[in-house]
Amino acid sequence: MSEDATTASPLRSKAFTVLLAYRILAILSYQIVAVTVGWHVYELTHDPLALGLVGLAEVIPYFCVAPFAGYLVDHLPRRKLGMAACAGLAATASILMAIAAGWLPPHGTWLIYGAIALTGMVRAFLTPIYNALFGRVLQRRDFARGAGVGSVVFQLGLVIGPALGGILVGWSGKTLAYATAAGLALAALFALALLRVGEPASTSTRTPVFASIHEGLRFVFGHQVLLGALALDMFSVLFGGAVALLPAFITDILHAGPEALGILRAAPAVGAVLVGAWLARRPPEHGAGRLLLAAVAGFGLCIIGFALSRDLWLSAALLFASGLCDGVSVVIRSTILQLATPDAMRGRVSAINGIFIGSSNELGAFESGLAAKLLGLVPSVIFGGCMTLGVVGITAKVAPRLRRLDLKQLHGAPAG
Repeated sequence: MSEDATTASPLRSKAFTVLLAYRILAILSYQIVAVTVGWHVYELTHDPLALGLVGLAEVIPYFCVAPFAGYLVDHLPRRKLGMAACAGLAATASILMAIAAGWLPPHGTWLIYGAIALTGMVRAFLTPIYNALFGRVLQRRDFARGAGVGSVVFQLGLVIGPALGGILVGWSGKTLAYATAAGLALAALFALALLRVGEPASTSTRTPVFASIHEGLRFVFGHQVLLGALALDMFSVLFGGAVALLPAFITDILHAGPEALGILRAAPAVGAVLVGAWLARRPPEHGAGRLLLAAVAGFGLCIIGFALSRDLWLSAALLFASGLCDGVSVVIRSTILQLATPDAMRGRVSAINGIFIGSSNELGAFESGLAAKLLGLVPSVIFGGCMTLGVVGITAKVAPRLRRLDLKQLHGAPAG
């Protein structure tokens, strides 16, 4: 194998580029709906609790469907299943568009919550499908660079999607915002229709659903490196959820206006995009385990520094640095997930990963709010950062294989 072959950009793969198009189009569709529906519900109710119910209406169906989504991704044609999921996204946005336009009889917010529940069910498929197809469109030697590029695309979607949603709602209204989201979901469907990728051979006999899900759980919990990487990410988000408290910090600590919220929300994403672009060119093959632990520890230190800051731009710089650390963590974890998982189990393992990450985001916001109520705003964030450092120390102790990991050790692992 030539040196050029080993250092070629994964973007030279047409199939990978099409897969990235599917990913960012689906993310943009989902993010525009998330921003617009929050504005829509608050406009109808003027009740902050109603906004919380939007998240609940999505996360409960997500958790219920995710294990079965992983099973289906491993046992059905992945490209066609992804197209069906994109059609579900388009259907959700279309229902909401019809509500906003007054084409459906008014039913308060319940029909909106029902549409969001559908979004939660559909979203359970999106990432497992991406991860499963990722392993089919790239060679194993390109997984690390591909994970870096995928992280950049993901973070760009998280930055552009809410901004685009806000612009559409402010300038053109909710109906056009929902219509745009539906159009983006259909564009993601079209991207998958264009994708040319081999599907794993189907077997004549299939493992029963619950036995198959249990097989995926047993694989993850029996794999020290994979479990350690997932646990690190979950607990760092769970305890380091300072972003959920940004409105309170801006008002009570930094004494800034609402424009500061955009600056502070964008800072971590910008850091993650930059480091993802860097790691896409220079993947961390050597000492990846130590780098992962150092990145999560750095994230915890940035969160502690943010809690102690009283200057807006210093706070933004610390959140930017936390995004750099988090970006390193995401790329390494994504690469471990791809290299360590047999192809036949990618859907189930990715679904389990989604439950780890999804639960940590939702529970992290709850933990931050509860800790702030009990300890006070600044002490709660310092506590979270210290807990993150503690998790790093415990993981380094109980998962020595992760601590000593070089990604080259996983390149020869069987792909299934």
